[in-house]
Amino acid sequence: MATAISANKAELIAIANAVASEKMIDKGIVIEAMEDAIQRAARARYGAENDIRAKLDPNSGDLRLWRVVEVVEQVDDYYKQIDLKGAEKLQKGAAIGDFIVDPLPPIEFGRIAAQAAKQVIFQKVRDAERDRQYDEFKDRQGEIITGVVKRVEFGHIVVDLGRAEGVIRRDQQIPREVVRVNDRIRSLILNVRRENRGPQIFLSRAHPDFMKKLFAQEVPEIYDGIIEIKAAARDPGSRAKIGVISHDSSIDPVGACVGMKGSRVQAVVQEMQGEKIDIIPWSPDTATFVVNALQPANVSRVVIDEEEDRIEVVVPDDQLSLAIGRRGQNVRLASQLTAKAIDILTEADASEKRQKEFVANSEMFQNELDVDETLAQLLVAEGFGALEEVAYVELDELAAIEGFDEDLAQELQSRAQEALDRREQAARDERRGLGVEDALADIPYLTEAMLVTLGKAGIKTLDDLADLATDELVEKKRAEPRRRGDDTPRAAPKGGILAEYGLSDEQGNEIIMAARAHWFADEEEPVAAEAADAEGDEA
Repeated sequence: MATAISANKAELIAIANAVASEKMIDKGIVIEAMEDAIQRAARARYGAENDIRAKLDPNSGDLRLWRVVEVVEQVDDYYKQIDLKGAEKLQKGAAIGDFIVDPLPPIEFGRIAAQAAKQVIFQKVRDAERDRQYDEFKDRQGEIITGVVKRVEFGHIVVDLGRAEGVIRRDQQIPREVVRVNDRIRSLILNVRRENRGPQIFLSRAHPDFMKKLFAQEVPEIYDGIIEIKAAARDPGSRAKIGVISHDSSIDPVGACVGMKGSRVQAVVQEMQGEKIDIIPWSPDTATFVVNALQPANVSRVVIDEEEDRIEVVVPDDQLSLAIGRRGQNVRLASQLTAKAIDILTEADASEKRQKEFVANSEMFQNELDVDETLAQLLVAEGFGALEEVAYVELDELAAIEGFDEDLAQELQSRAQEALDRREQAARDERRGLGVEDALADIPYLTEAMLVTLGKAGIKTLDDLADLATDELVEKKRAEPRRRGDDTPRAAPKGGILAEYGLSDEQGNEIIMAARAHWFADEEEPVAAEAADAEGDEA
């Protein structure tokens, strides 16, 4: 590039064209870089204080060099100003305040100046190339791209994508996959980030979306939108599950994905290094989808806990190991596929759990309602599990229980309401003992039991509550699925302070906004006081 600046006109344009073509950037950017380099060299020759401009004609290669000076009455800065007499020589009719052009003769570049110019041009071209790469790939996130393995560094695979380089980090590779330099490799564009050292293109072969895109390439019905992949989960290199649905009742989604003699799914399996794929019909009914997701195991029944966002699955004793899978793989993938925590129980486990719940609820009704064991067990057998259910159920529904009449139903409801009042009073006393101020009791949706929980968490004033975010207050707890025989200690599931009470995000927002109301009231009072003072002054 050093010779380029001192080269003749034709050579300058030829070099600009060659660089633009090689780097796949606009020729104008290369010309601009050359002009910038010439301007810097000229400032080094004539003085850095000068405002020197250069213009290189992109067609003819003609170079013009000049400095811009301001016409003033008295010159204070020789480099940037000129008096009216001197200005007249350069431009007739020049007036005070005008900016005029003072042409400069071409300069000869020495070795140091040429080297500096070369660095300027290289930097400008490099920046333009990085911008071009980022603009080209930023909107291609989620696409599958084919490249050539360039090198392997510290376990990360660098892939030549033709116009840029991408990297497959170790955690985004398929385990035990052997990759060699110059191998052609397909991967998913996971993320594109602009960084100081240039755009970073992160690729993945382990992401579930990589499998989805491979199926879209192999199954025309998916590409056309007739079949949709609603969910996908992977244990890279080992096993995967996808949930599919057909928007055309005449097309079987599972059969279309498998293909004739398994040709379509085998093409995907080969690309994923032999990863076994379970293709499952997706269902909007959560219970049905969970049953499908746990294939090949047979499921006896499914119990969904909406509040805890968990699913309890009961399987026959001989299906337990199949449902759990090797090292918990089957239930883990099913949990990822359904986005629910799944607990696997055998018939014996479920029976034992139900028995414990039956005994606990019976004892609670005996103590709280002051009834005998038979009556308490009858309530539990009819599906009642909490005092609130007894206190607020329709009287006819309670009286309709075999052996009950309206008088007994009224008496039970009365006792249940009294028991709830006792609980409320006990919670109120505990809340006050914790130092939770009474103002919090006026907040909508908050019960005394909730206020006790808040107090134990250190939330005792309106300001304490107002400082919380919604997720800190009501976000539901989430835990990993626990399997039979798994006694490994684990951290308590994270969630909001009031997660156990099943409040919605909307209710959480209302609670926090109600707690913050006094902030705005405090702001309005001085305004109202100022307005009153102003009215008094006018009077």
